Amino acid sequence: MTIKVGERLPDATFKIMTSDGPGEMSLKDIAGGKTLVLFGVPGAFTPTCHMNHLPGFVEHAETLKNKGVDTIAVLSVNDVFVMDAWEKASNTGGKVTFLADTGAEFVEAIGLGLGPAPIFGHLRSQRFALIAKDGEVTFLAVEETPGEATKTGAAAILEALG
Repeated sequence: MTIKVGERLPDATFKIMTSDGPGEMSLKDIAGGKTLVLFGVPGAFTPTCHMNHLPGFVEHAETLKNKGVDTIAVLSVNDVFVMDAWEKASNTGGKVTFLADTGAEFVEAIGLGLGPAPIFGHLRSQRFALIAKDGEVTFLAVEETPGEATKTGAAAILEALG
């Protein structure tokens, strides 16, 4: 069942790249007592994710922060090395936190798994975006059309924040 506005995000631990190599970050660390914008993508480096979805959040990061967002994070069912390479290739300047949901546990827990899709070979994340305040979902959008990032893009998040 898909998570809904008003529900709390489940506990989760993601893989991240640190200066010492692969590490972990808990959802509590990035969402506890904070306003989190989390967007999920089917795959790092895929055309829509790389050229349309992620760039809007990088471009509008300052405006999002001025509207009270503490953390902007992107999540994908990729390994930590792929997410690290994507972050470096995207020149985000640390504006977005890259989270690897390697085993798809989080996307399955919130009901937003995709597939397994033949193009990806295994379960991935649907394209979604959410706002959570202290772990409670206050906004959720899921793209219905592959290759689009309109309902889940930075402009939609800015509008939801008012």
